[in-house]
Amino acid sequence: MTVAEITTYKSPLHKMTQTSSTCLWNDSASVHELKYSIEHGAVGATCNPVIVLSVIRKDLATWKGRITELAKGLPTATEDEIAWQLVREVSVQAARLLEPIFRKQRGKNGRLSIQTDPRLFRDSRAIVEQAVEFSQLAANMIVKIPATSAGIPAIEEATYRGVSINATVSFTLPQAIAVAEAVERGLKHREAEGLDIASMGPVCTVMVGRLDDWLKVLAEKQNITIDPGYLEWAGIAVLKKAYRLYRERGYRTRLLSAAFRNHMHWSEFIGGDLVISPPYSWQLRCNASDVEVRSRIEEPVRTEIEAELSKHFADFRRASTEQGLSLEEFDSFGPTRRTLRQFISACHELDGVVRDILIPDPDVS
Repeated sequence: MTVAEITTYKSPLHKMTQTSSTCLWNDSASVHELKYSIEHGAVGATCNPVIVLSVIRKDLATWKGRITELAKGLPTATEDEIAWQLVREVSVQAARLLEPIFRKQRGKNGRLSIQTDPRLFRDSRAIVEQAVEFSQLAANMIVKIPATSAGIPAIEEATYRGVSINATVSFTLPQAIAVAEAVERGLKHREAEGLDIASMGPVCTVMVGRLDDWLKVLAEKQNITIDPGYLEWAGIAVLKKAYRLYRERGYRTRLLSAAFRNHMHWSEFIGGDLVISPPYSWQLRCNASDVEVRSRIEEPVRTEIEAELSKHFADFRRASTEQGLSLEEFDSFGPTRRTLRQFISACHELDGVVRDILIPDPDVS
């Protein structure tokens, strides 16, 4: 790295954002973490019950007072209703930091992703109603909807209603294509009625690391022996295939890489017109690394790696083939079940934090 580059770029991630079309979003709504990320080129962020739980636990003294205030102001609210008010407030707080970027980039970036309640994953109507409400919390909100069998029609309807969506709980090529097609239907419906779409910025997340995680679980369960390094490429292969098809078909949705497990979940996507969304810890690691910042998005995953993954794992074949999963099978796919369970558990844990403040345990001194 030359002296000029050191002067111009604060970090590898900053260099990526300044020299390519690849965007950086922060996989957290923590103000401290988001400020760091913005300094290194980030133009977006995300929030969900898992993140809110982490934010509150790290600063419980501050949030304890706010939870007490909410309880007084909402005397009949359940702990769950108060917990989701916290999700709203953490999201709005982070969205304010991104407003200048949102205005400058006219809606393509500068957005805060707020997640719909994962417990609604089977109810299209409820998802849409919550998505519309969340989208109105701030001008730069983008709403996360799961790529489940009920989530896909919800994505179409929410898009038609003017909500910029970020599909989540998504790991496979069939899901990525279903999301893009649903968004296109929603956008075309708006266009046919003369409604604005210029300020909308739909995104489809591919949780690349969670597909890798699942294949590793299967390898253990099914006594599969394979080069362990190959298991780090499954999610990358899926996202690269999706990226190629998105470009060929002209979908107006951007892909987003999430669920980081190694630096390739960043470096292999550099150069693409897409988003990478690493958590704060991975941003620190990427920025401290000597990984070369160069375009790799067009470099295919080695043929022998895909061949071995396909040979040993039916679920990789399903994930990496456009017709590998039907809409009805999205909900039963292993990574979908694992992720929904984690997200739903986080909702209950967040409820528990509120409960401990509203109804302190008398047996705990």
